[in-house]
Parts: sequence; C-alpha cells; structure tokens
Amino acid sequence: MISGLSPTATQAQDQPSPPISCPVDHNQLTDILKKSVKASGGPSNGGFDNNEWAAVVNRQGIVCAVAYSGDKVDDQWLGSRAIAAEKANTANAFSLKNKAMASANLYAGAQPGGFLFGAALSNPPSPEVIYAGRPDDFGTAHDPMVGKPVGGVIVFGGGLALYDDHGIAGAIGVSGDSSCADHNVAWRTRHYLGLDHIPAGVSPNMKDAIIYDIGPDGKSPSGFGHPKCNGREDQIAIDLGAGVSGNVVR
Repeated sequence: MISGLSPTATQAQDQPSPPISCPVDHNQLTDILKKSVKASGGPSNGGFDNNEWAAVVNRQGIVCAVAYSGDKVDDQWLGSRAIAAEKANTANAFSLKNKAMASANLYAGAQPGGFLFGAALSNPPSPEVIYAGRPDDFGTAHDPMVGKPVGGVIVFGGGLALYDDHGIAGAIGVSGDSSCADHNVAWRTRHYLGLDHIPAGVSPNMKDAIIYDIGPDGKSPSGFGHPKCNGREDQIAIDLGAGVSGNVVR
C-alpha cells in the first residue's frame, strides 16, 4: 500500500478511468474533413485551398479526435495541428447552451482597446499535451492529444461550437488555410456532421457566422467583426450561410 493512502483510496486509484464522452470519433472527422476540403476532393473554400487539420473537443474541453485531410502528415501546415485544437478549445470555452460564439467572433473585441483585449493570453495552451508522444501518431486515432485538455485561445476564424439535439456537445477547430477559409471548412464540416443545431449567437440571422464589418478605420460596428482575407472566402461564406457583411448584431 502507498504510505498515507487508505485501502479505499488505493482501490480508487486502481480503477480504470471512465471513457470520455465525445460527439465525434476519428473516422467520422477524417471522412467529413476530406469531403470539405478541395485538396482532398471537396469544394473550394475561397483561400489557398490547402489541406487542413481538424480537431474536436467535448464539452469538458477534452480532445476527442484529431485528423488531417491530406495523405500524410506533412501535406498540411504542421503548425496548424495545435492551432486547430486551440480553436476548438476556444469555441467550446466561450459558447453556452443558449448562445454560440465562433472563434471568428472574438477577433474585434480582442484587439487593443477592445472589450476582450487580453483574452488570447488568458488560457495558455499546454505544450506538454501538444508535443507529447510520437509525431508519427499526429492526426491518427492515436494522436497523443486525445483524451487530454489542450487549452489555448485563438481569436480568428476556424473554431465553432458543436450542438446536437440536447444542446452544446463540444467544438471543432480547423486550421491550415487562411483564417477565413478555415471558418468555411469548419462550418461545412459541422453541417455534414449534423452538429449545427445552433440556438443563437452574436449574428442572429446566421447564429455564429463570421461577421465581415471591419471598416477602413479598423473598427467593427458590431463589436464582433473579423477582417476579410485576400481570396473569395467572404463570398463563399455568404453562399454557405457561414458569413454576413455589415452590422447584424441586435
């Protein structure tokens, strides 16, 4: 017996941890991600049309699955694995049962002088989780991040909360292209997963849509705006129902 522990405590330590509850598994995420990215056979999302990483966390912020759309791990930006997981953490952490908040909706408020300035530094990611294990396992069903909280706050597009028929179930993060394209890929992937039962958000008509209302002065009339990127991401977002232009917050 370990010194200082009662038999009951020792027995509790010996019990296996209960399995985590997840809205999506690795195979589902990989299949739908590949169908949502042009480089792996899906439609264009307006940016570079790169391969992408995706990560899903459950409502407790535990990583459930990490996937990539390419044939091998370095077919997509290697740094985007961590960013995808942090985007998922962000959307989950700032969304509620009755109101979704996309990572894109945090951009304007997190700038200097904004009402969320400093948010990006509020929950540092865990390097011990991100860089644990064997790189050969990154993006597979055995990704070392799975089963652990990764933390991190990202204040640009690509993170969306997941909602099933019972409410919020976690979040998805996508990274590997422009932040605007990442939002489009996440939106399309969430829809194909059937986890887009969004109750409300800061963009009433399109719930947690990306809001392109930042003017030449850098100000967002809504307070939740995101800058446009250099491709056709904004038009594709509007076509998808994933984005709006102008001040739409009520």
